[in-house]
Amino acid sequence: MDREEYIEQAYFFRTFRERLADNLPAQELLQQANDELLMTTRLPMAVQFLATELKHTGLLASGFARLPHYFTAFQGFVVRQAESAGLRFAMPTALLVLEREAAYKAGNPTRAGLYVYQFETITRNRLGYMDGLVAMAADPFYDADWKAYVDLVRRQLGVIDFGDLVYGRSELCVKDHQRVKPDYQPVVAPIFGEKEGKIAKASRGREPLFLFAALQRQLGYPEVPKSHLQDDQSIKLRAIETKLRELETRLRLAEGELRGNVDLSQFGKPELLKDEEIDPT
Repeated sequence: MDREEYIEQAYFFRTFRERLADNLPAQELLQQANDELLMTTRLPMAVQFLATELKHTGLLASGFARLPHYFTAFQGFVVRQAESAGLRFAMPTALLVLEREAAYKAGNPTRAGLYVYQFETITRNRLGYMDGLVAMAADPFYDADWKAYVDLVRRQLGVIDFGDLVYGRSELCVKDHQRVKPDYQPVVAPIFGEKEGKIAKASRGREPLFLFAALQRQLGYPEVPKSHLQDDQSIKLRAIETKLRELETRLRLAEGELRGNVDLSQFGKPELLKDEEIDPT
């Protein structure tokens, strides 16, 4: 896509994330964003479709999946994982992931940089390697060599160290072999540069997150957002308050049963349900 599309995507993901924090209805936010986005791009039409899909299904991910000519499979995968019940991967974090990816593509991206960013996103947030790597391979930014490499990683992950997977397909690995055997020619062409190979070689056998951090420091690769959901004390406090309100309601109901004068109307609409209301618009 053109650079202006990625610039508008980064703006959209950022404003959508920031306004969600104000607890405004998602459909209203999509309409606001649609009015603000540059009309010379295709993003306003895509956002309109997302709003319609959200209204009918209650999910953003289905809208991403139905626009494969505009949104990548990896973008849809990230949103789908954020909407999946039970996963501690919040939507604000997912939107920040997509914002930084779009901003990176709007600059001077490399396939190696995008690959490392997407792979670290999956690793750090435990989103699932099998589906995640399939989504990565479908990104049109990768050429045939990279798509084949991502598929290899999907099959070899857990068997071969991640650092070895990077070093083994780097220009440094080829040079190391040629020092021993000058006429050496690799079976497959290297896809990582010499610098990536040097960092990966030095990180072999270590925690992959250290390798990701080194690549970010040394080569300016984009930094993956770190989810703080588990450490957010305000979220824990709200969950406790909700549970206490629920227990209080049950206790009052039990006391009424013991007295033989249960009147459900005295409770009104439980606060727990009020907190979970969905805007009908």
